[in-house]
Amino acid sequence: MGLFDFFTQEIAIDLGTANTLIIHNNKVVVDSPSIVAIHRRTNKVIAVGEQAKHMQGKTHDDIKTIRPLKDGVIADFEASEFMLTEFIKKIPGIQGKLFSPSLRMVICIPSGITEVEKRAVKDSCARVNAKDVRLIYEPMAAAIGVGIDIQQPKGNMIIDIGGGTTEIAVVALGGIVCDKSVKIAGDVFTNDIAYYLRTHHNLYIGERTAERVKIEVGAAVEELEHAPEDMPVQGRDLITGKPKEITVNYKEIARALDKSILRIEDGVMETLSQTPPELAADIYNTGIYMAGGGSMLRGLDQRISKKTGLPVFLADDPLRAVVRGTGIALKNIDKFTFLMK
Repeated sequence: MGLFDFFTQEIAIDLGTANTLIIHNNKVVVDSPSIVAIHRRTNKVIAVGEQAKHMQGKTHDDIKTIRPLKDGVIADFEASEFMLTEFIKKIPGIQGKLFSPSLRMVICIPSGITEVEKRAVKDSCARVNAKDVRLIYEPMAAAIGVGIDIQQPKGNMIIDIGGGTTEIAVVALGGIVCDKSVKIAGDVFTNDIAYYLRTHHNLYIGERTAERVKIEVGAAVEELEHAPEDMPVQGRDLITGKPKEITVNYKEIARALDKSILRIEDGVMETLSQTPPELAADIYNTGIYMAGGGSMLRGLDQRISKKTGLPVFLADDPLRAVVRGTGIALKNIDKFTFLMK
């Protein structure tokens, strides 16, 4: 064991559009919204993560909340770097150390990422004292996290619906055979709901409220076995300007999300149509696996199953499947040849 190893901490990061998760010593130690609150005049960061999320939509002119990642990639370099630094400081075993330790990290990236965007991720990591950075594609991480043995000569299909992107991929022999990255995911669902309530009920609601509606009564189909109860939603009436409340049910939300879900279905069908026949035969036997927060939308698995004619399995803990897979990749850092330097 060298001196480098002694001072090195290993972490796995799922740097997501909506949430950032970090694994250290086989445990998820950080699970926070990817949001930063900044004071406009001084440019100082006031809050990160959960604290910043509570401020969202409630700030005055001097404070702005930023989501440093857009569509799964870094959109605001400084804010993302600061956010990463703050999250890493929160890790037990790193916080309070006299010297900030060198970090070896595996971090996951969307499969449709450009070289420039890859560079941005690596530069951000280098600035938080990462000496050895490996990148893993999100669908790969999701497949490992779901429990698929990706090294086998056998095709598996994974759909990872995050906050910014939906990653659809067929993996076999430790590599991605064909994939599609669709920029429709949780955030678009949230916007669809806000737009629907504005146009159908003249009710103007904020992003946080729209997200709550998505979680509590969101659905992908209009016929559910276990239907959620109707939900009261408060916002501003666009005609009178007064605060008002309406009640929404899951069928309305299913209609609001229909167009976006159609585009995800198209992406799945397109990926299936590009799959080599031998792997298509495997997928026919194994079905499709789904992970990511967006996959928890009620009835989405049934809808994709109906469209493809294949069984669809939802990961045990969809929100953490990607970071779990990234953590497993970290433990096998020298064995997994698909990790990119």
